[in-house]
Amino acid sequence: MSNYQEIVNLNIGGTRFATSWHTLTWVPDTFFTALLSGRIPTVRDETGAIFIDRDPNLFGLILNFLRTRDIDLNNVNIRALRHECDYFGITPLSRRLALCDEMNHSSCGDVLFYGYLPPQLNAQLPNNGNGRNGNSCSRKNSTASNTDTSANRTHSRNSSLDLRTVGRIPSQDQLSRCGRGHSRAASLGNTDCHKVLRPPEINAWTDTMKVQIIKAHHNWIAVAYSHFVTGYRLTDSCGWYVVFQSPVQDSVIERIALNAKTSGGGANSSGNNSSGTDVMLGIASGPLVRLWAFSTHSEPIRRTLIGTFNLGVRVEHLLFVGPQLVALSGAGTRSKAGVWHTSTQHWQTQDVAHLTTYDTAGSFLLLGTATGAINYIDMQKFPLRMKDNDLLVTQLYKDPNQEPITAISVYLTPKTNLCGNWIEIAYGTRFGSVRVIVQHPETVGHGPQLFQTFTVHQSPITKVSLSENYLISVCSEYNHVRSWRVTRFRGMISTQPGTTPKAAFKVLALEAPTAQPHNDCGPYGEQDEEQMFIQKVVPDTDTLYVRLASNGKRVCTIRSVDSSAVSCFTVAECEGALRPRRLLLCGHRSGAAQMWDLTAAIDKAAKPGPTPGPTSGPSTSNGSSHKEGEFEDSPVQDGGPTPDELVRLLSACDLDATPAPVVVPLSPNRPMQAP
Repeated sequence: MSNYQEIVNLNIGGTRFATSWHTLTWVPDTFFTALLSGRIPTVRDETGAIFIDRDPNLFGLILNFLRTRDIDLNNVNIRALRHECDYFGITPLSRRLALCDEMNHSSCGDVLFYGYLPPQLNAQLPNNGNGRNGNSCSRKNSTASNTDTSANRTHSRNSSLDLRTVGRIPSQDQLSRCGRGHSRAASLGNTDCHKVLRPPEINAWTDTMKVQIIKAHHNWIAVAYSHFVTGYRLTDSCGWYVVFQSPVQDSVIERIALNAKTSGGGANSSGNNSSGTDVMLGIASGPLVRLWAFSTHSEPIRRTLIGTFNLGVRVEHLLFVGPQLVALSGAGTRSKAGVWHTSTQHWQTQDVAHLTTYDTAGSFLLLGTATGAINYIDMQKFPLRMKDNDLLVTQLYKDPNQEPITAISVYLTPKTNLCGNWIEIAYGTRFGSVRVIVQHPETVGHGPQLFQTFTVHQSPITKVSLSENYLISVCSEYNHVRSWRVTRFRGMISTQPGTTPKAAFKVLALEAPTAQPHNDCGPYGEQDEEQMFIQKVVPDTDTLYVRLASNGKRVCTIRSVDSSAVSCFTVAECEGALRPRRLLLCGHRSGAAQMWDLTAAIDKAAKPGPTPGPTSGPSTSNGSSHKEGEFEDSPVQDGGPTPDELVRLLSACDLDATPAPVVVPLSPNRPMQAP
């Protein structure tokens, strides 16, 4: 019998198949042609069948394709089948599956994709490791001069089209081929790419060009790299475009703060409308803080160095409270607060012992301490006490058990005609307690009163959030979340019927504590709207899970359009569009920034309504499915990664080298845009 008609018996993972020699070999240069020609050694079972240790179900699909040149992909994991095709070398089927797989992915993203900001290549590799940039930045832009013009002002009519092709570094392969990365000139074939960087230089380049921090305020975004910051502005007519760039810093940038002050109408010296925005940018490296003001009313943009300030200890958090720049450090007994006041142009520092956490409310900065005290600073009183250098740190409340306070959240009820704001404060402690205290405006002199205590956590609290409708707490056990629905009467928190438990779930994030300040899971969102968690499971991933903070329900899954890993993210309300949009802003290791519009998705997910029927609805704790007509208060399925998704993510993560989540001593509760 010729080979063409010979029957081949196969044992694939314990399942037996019989087919012809011709069926297995009509595709040239495959695993089977090498196997049947003797180039690959064979292993046979007790019946003499050739044993191949692969998935029999997927092999059955491949064998049917070899028999009929056709395949049914209903209820088939295309990625897994493509992997098997690549293993067996079935190129015709692998190419078809690749096209099917790519039909679900696009460099233009999905419907939530909002824009792409390319890497800024104004800075070259650090020289001699000291962080100084090479000759791509002018001398004017690399020195801290008092007044100069912003460099590299680019413009794009459509941020999701033109900006996506300028200065982009889509992959590490392109980076390896060309030390300068990809640029518009490279697209035209005019870039000198003959120099190939050595591996250490490549690593230094990627570390320098990775987006370290991303912040937003109003219609502005600040994207921080290792040694400089680029500022973007959003307008209705032009989309996002580069407006300013900071001078190149010798030290690695560790913290940034952005404040966009919207000015009124009028005309400038050129007769143009001055309805632009003045922007203030703060940068912290170690104990040093630098503050710039950017005047955007005229051309060219003017950059003014307001000053360089020294906190005395490493700055752990940098933020604006109104127009005041605040630097905080919680380094044990050497905790300090530094404030630059915009009206007095004065920098002050003061010891605030045992600082552990903070929150802001209006002009107030609240400070939690390891001694159980909650202190506050009223920024409006600064001009009255400049001479004696007193920040007016005042104790507001003392925990009844003197437990160290590790998280704090302030909620100011809307003012009424009869009284002012009812102040509500939720805080968490190192021993797992969550407490709510309230203060009526008519009893300010008596201090806040303890309203309610929850002792449901067994680990230190890392963050809390008190909003109009929910109380949310997170502990250090893999970001375990508890949420309660808050009852209000005339806008004020009420005991009738009181707070009721809503949900318990985890927001797993296997990332080193040093990366957590720039990859904080949240909750994000204003206190009068639905808040959300952003879940980044492993350090090097292109996938983020957006989940409702109230019940853990998954809103959507975000995947970068160029498959580059997400290095940092934040959520902010951007006001430059025709109506405010809630955007997820992601910085990437490629140096790009990508934006996703979550507004409609969150509104849809948070809208009360009946859950799906028994055929698709999640199961309750006793195993029964939801009934038709049950509403959002019913138990919901956890919205984090499914076991299949989690295993796929963890396959690229070294769990032994990943530190367990720990309590960050000074942790922001609402890492939103600067107030």
